[in-house]
Amino acid sequence: MHKQVIILRVTAAAAVLAVASGVWAADKMAGMGAKPAMAKGGGDAALIASAERAAPPAVAKRAAIMAMSADGKMRLLRKGTNGFTCIPDDPQTPGPDPMCADANAMAWIQAMFAKKPPPQKTGFMYMLAGGTDASNTDPYAGKPTGKNHWVETGPHVMIVGDKSLLAGYPAAPDPNTAAPYVMWAGTPYAHLMAPVK
Repeated sequence: MHKQVIILRVTAAAAVLAVASGVWAADKMAGMGAKPAMAKGGGDAALIASAERAAPPAVAKRAAIMAMSADGKMRLLRKGTNGFTCIPDDPQTPGPDPMCADANAMAWIQAMFAKKPPPQKTGFMYMLAGGTDASNTDPYAGKPTGKNHWVETGPHVMIVGDKSLLAGYPAAPDPNTAAPYVMWAGTPYAHLMAPVK
């Protein structure tokens, strides 16, 4: 039932990775159980509306919108003008989890999926509709094990890339998710989670 977030919920993260790299890593995502994010009804209009719920209207209305089609390929639903890309909710996951990321955040996600050092540039992601649960200690965990510190965070933003921004925030394996905290502390992909409600 549980899927990887990044925050990242696998499908959303994979979609952003596809935008960042221009190549859909279908083999990797198939192995992690990713499924196409498809509208329950309403076609592209419903997907766009879902994706726009990830960010404030001033950001979402000017963002590019990408979605995964039934064949597992990414397609552009709308061109953007502000450097953000939004991905709709995946109905296969337990909770609402559309996301919207800037170019630096997309490069960070690309590095994470490639298991390479992430760029040390500040990136920003919105998940204002909420987020699927994930391990707070293992970026690649696909399900809770009792040892990987599974957490649930509702609507939030993420700041990735520049680790100097993490100083002073709690980095315990079992954080209070109602306040800002560091996810994946001690890994190259440590980032700040900041709840907004």
